[in-house]
Amino acid sequence: MSFHETFRIKRFLAQKQKQNCPIPQWIRMKTGNKIRYNSKRKHWRRTSLDLQGVPHVKAPRITFHQVH
Repeated sequence: MSFHETFRIKRFLAQKQKQNCPIPQWIRMKTGNKIRYNSKRKHWRRTSLDLQGVPHVKAPRITFHQVH
């Protein structure tokens, strides 16, 4: 990602940051504890956001060759 995000990307990241929070306790009380956690939460290291226009960088694959 570039150093200065475009406003569109900044708005997208702000929305995802707001969505990534636990559910309020009153919702657990209201639903009789049927909804216990936010199933759409994401971990910053495990999940990528797949931003459009930003290339997704994968770690290089290391292979070892045998010397004959």
